[in-house]
Amino acid sequence: MGDASHAAGSAAERDLGGRQLGDFRLLRRLGRGAMAEVYLAEQVSLGRQIAIKVLKGQLAADETYVRRFHNEARAAAALVHPNIVQIHEVGCVDGIHYIAQEYVQGLSLQQLIDRGRLPELPQAVSIMRQVACALAKAAERGIVHRDIKPANILLARDGLVKVADFGLARISGDAANQLTQAGITLGTPLYMSPEQAEGKPLDCRSDLYSLGVTCYHMLCGRPPFQGETPLAVAMQHVRHTAERLENLRPDLPAALCRIVHRLLEKEPKDRYPRPQDLLRELRALAIPGLETDWQADWPEIAGDDSPLATHAATDRLQSLMLRSLEARQRTRRTRLGLGLALLSAPLAGAAVAWFGREPFLLADRQPVEIPRQRSAEEQLMWAKLVRSEEALRAVEMYFPGDSYHIRRAHQDLARLYLAQDRLDEAMLLLDELARLDTDPEFRAFGLAGQAFVHARRREHDQALKALADLQPLALRLDGQMSSLVRATLEQLRRHMDEQSEAAWDQLLKSLPGEPDEEEAPENGTPD
Repeated sequence: MGDASHAAGSAAERDLGGRQLGDFRLLRRLGRGAMAEVYLAEQVSLGRQIAIKVLKGQLAADETYVRRFHNEARAAAALVHPNIVQIHEVGCVDGIHYIAQEYVQGLSLQQLIDRGRLPELPQAVSIMRQVACALAKAAERGIVHRDIKPANILLARDGLVKVADFGLARISGDAANQLTQAGITLGTPLYMSPEQAEGKPLDCRSDLYSLGVTCYHMLCGRPPFQGETPLAVAMQHVRHTAERLENLRPDLPAALCRIVHRLLEKEPKDRYPRPQDLLRELRALAIPGLETDWQADWPEIAGDDSPLATHAATDRLQSLMLRSLEARQRTRRTRLGLGLALLSAPLAGAAVAWFGREPFLLADRQPVEIPRQRSAEEQLMWAKLVRSEEALRAVEMYFPGDSYHIRRAHQDLARLYLAQDRLDEAMLLLDELARLDTDPEFRAFGLAGQAFVHARRREHDQALKALADLQPLALRLDGQMSSLVRATLEQLRRHMDEQSEAAWDQLLKSLPGEPDEEEAPENGTPD
């Protein structure tokens, strides 16, 4: 197996070859990533070979990294599928945190491309199908990979394709293509969706975009966008349209090129809604040399009427019913006087979801040197990628005359302060934005945040006043701020008259981001 096949995390400082970790005996080191060293190991009790990832020693001292390392590995372990690298165990022995996972003998797609061996058309479409199967399984569980790229697609010797690092993408990746200036890994900009580059909420359509970039790279030997810096690449994903694949590979079927370019649409709504929809189109392709009954091996992709799809829908309905029951229970407790304490729960699902599908991972919290970019727009983009307070402040510091991008940076700062419960600092920015009568979008944002903060402070009259001013502008809100408004309204209902409550109930139906979509799933991955 090639070194890159399993290298995705941090690295321990010493070679642990020969070390025993519980039931696992480490045999030899396979490779190093930015955050883990990977070893070939033997599971003694079963006599089988597996791969072991060991968290880097200096990161093992940071509770934030350790918690995510374990929690996300457990979430990924729930994804049992032939096209997903299986996680067997997560543990810690003598302060060494490790993940034991399936060992795949073969090459990664990245290694294949690097060797100049682009897959033949039948193999390429087979790879697309199998990765889409893995994404379909993840989508059923509400898991977003966030780092689909050739290095995370493993090609076993028997032709089976395995997607690696499900649930771990937020804390792993290639050091060379990561924005690690602030100690944060955010995915690989070379394959990153526009919404991921901009720090927006993610769902399965973001993974589909990254799959489109990967397919483009696999089919023509280079990714659609390249640049000297990660920021330059990220900006191209947001701004530019990829050259048509059929211009570079006129031998490819037109239907296949259309599929890839639909995956590469800038707006998520213009891509396939779900991986299952992509699979239907891939299934319809007539490729000489590619088996036609491939879906028989994976009944879960046969369609929405399959038993597995029905089971997944039942699980989803049950989850929604439980959430609804919990919400009603929270509301009843709120009306008994616990509103202030309970309001932090919706906040975690709304404001925190903006920056924080992962928390800030600056272990020492020391100031970071912020490089100046060529324009305010690029400075803001860099700040969204790095996601630190210093980076957001740098937009105004370096470009004091660009009011639009400064206000955008202030929006993100306000979200950050709300997520960290720094209400006074958030309110200064929210007041500024709420005064912008000539810009409805910024004003709506400011009023929504004001209403939330006033409600947290039990300043009910001020909160209701902010909501009244917000009502004609509410459709300008994005999904996160809509969720914040919903949380605020739940706390204020007993202070509203029937007419106001009915008006808001009607308006809520048209706001983006229904609560069930905005809340982070139990497995810890959002958007």
